[in-house]
Amino acid sequence: MSEYDKVRTGKLVLKGEKVRSKKRKSKKQEKEHVTTTDDKDTIVHGGWWKATQVSEVTGTVAIEFGNNTYMKALDNGLFTLGAPHNNGEGPSPEEILTAFPIGETKVALKSGYGKYLGVDKNGVVVGRSDAVGMIEQWEPIFQDNKLAILNSNNCFISLTEEDDIVCRNKTAGSSEFCTIRSIIQKTQDPNKDIPKEEQGSLQDVEVNYVRKFQKFQDKKLKICKADHTELEKAKRDGTLHETLLDRRSKMKADRYCK
Repeated sequence: MSEYDKVRTGKLVLKGEKVRSKKRKSKKQEKEHVTTTDDKDTIVHGGWWKATQVSEVTGTVAIEFGNNTYMKALDNGLFTLGAPHNNGEGPSPEEILTAFPIGETKVALKSGYGKYLGVDKNGVVVGRSDAVGMIEQWEPIFQDNKLAILNSNNCFISLTEEDDIVCRNKTAGSSEFCTIRSIIQKTQDPNKDIPKEEQGSLQDVEVNYVRKFQKFQDKKLKICKADHTELEKAKRDGTLHETLLDRRSKMKADRYCK
C-alpha cells in the first residue's frame, strides 16, 4: 500500500482550531453514486460531471485542465498535470481532491495526502497545510461558461508550459481556464422550476402572492376568507393565477387591482 492510499480525508480543520483525536467507529463506507445522466460529456469523463456553480463544488472533485487531463498531487506537496485519460475514464486517485464549502463563494481543497491546498511565497500551488487559513481558501468563478479559480492572493490557479500548477496571474486566460468535476450524485430539487411564490400549500401560495402585491397601507396582510376549495379547482383547471387575483381584488389590497 502506497503512502497515498494510507491517508484518509477528514473534516474541515481551520487554523487555530484544536484537533481532537478520537477512535473512528468501524462502519461500512458510504458508496458514492455516479450521476445517471446520459450527458455525453459526463460519459466521456467516466461519470464525472462538470460543476457549473459554487454550490456543486463539494465532496469528491477533480480539477481538469484541457480534456481528460487532471491536476495531480505529488508526494512532495507539489502539483502537476497528470497523464491523459482515455474516453470513459475518470481521474486517478492522485488526481482526486476533497472540497469543503467555506461560506457561499469559497471552498477549501484537500489532496489525497490529507493536506490542504494553498500557495507558497513564489506563487506555487502546494498541498502541505493541516488546517485552513486565508491562503488555503479558493473562490471558483463561473462566467460565460468558463471557470477560473481565484486564491486569496488575488491570483488565479493556472498551468505552466512545464505542466506545473501555479497561482501567479491576476487575470484569467486560457492557461487559467479549467473544469471542476464531481462524482457525487446530483440532488434534484423538485421545486427547481417552480416560482418561489408557488411553493408550499395553496394557502401558502395565496399568502405569498398577497405579500408580493399588497399595498400595505395598514401593515396588515389582507387574506380572502373564502373557501380554499376554489383554489384547488382553479389549479386543476389552469386558472390559479386569475383566481388568486380575483380573491385579492375582493380585499381591495392589490396594487394592480382597481
